[in-house]
Amino acid sequence: MSKFRSLHRLAALLCSLALPLAAQSLATPSAQTSTNPAAFDPLNPSSTAAPSPLSQPALTSGALLLMELEGRFAKDVAVGGGKAFSAWFADDAVTLNNGRPAVLGRAGIAAQAQWDPKDYQLTWTPLGAQMGPSNDMGFTWGHYEGHSKDHNGNPVVISGRYFTVWKKTPDGNWKVAMDASADEPPGAGECCVLPKP
Repeated sequence: MSKFRSLHRLAALLCSLALPLAAQSLATPSAQTSTNPAAFDPLNPSSTAAPSPLSQPALTSGALLLMELEGRFAKDVAVGGGKAFSAWFADDAVTLNNGRPAVLGRAGIAAQAQWDPKDYQLTWTPLGAQMGPSNDMGFTWGHYEGHSKDHNGNPVVISGRYFTVWKKTPDGNWKVAMDASADEPPGAGECCVLPKP
């Protein structure tokens, strides 16, 4: 999660993911509080509206696993900085950073992730996760912030959105396969609003 992340197209992708979640969160209260399991099944044609995955009483086990991985990843980085960050990546991982070429491989990622947690604090909050059908690959997305100080000692905060692809390695461990990010758009709340005529 080289949180100096990139690709404005990724922001559009994340917005396209956020729209269905936003629409789901507007579901009727009766659908959200139903105890009928079919009411929580987005593939069930009799379900009138599916609630947001984050407000469901039970996320899938795959989504919960990915959210847990994100939490452990974030905790390690808070303590260990860039060295801990790069340790979570697969050997063949890719990072996409704002305004920079892709970085290929854990060695290249480690060479760029040289920050000390005393000088730069990277935090992030996952907003959602989805496990693939084979349960060996999935993705998470959310919001990140980087906190540091400029040469005058004034606080500097950067923020944006991230997208992390996770994969299960042959040894059974989970690693980051791809990490990408985009700066927060100027009107972050308006990223998914259709243009006005």
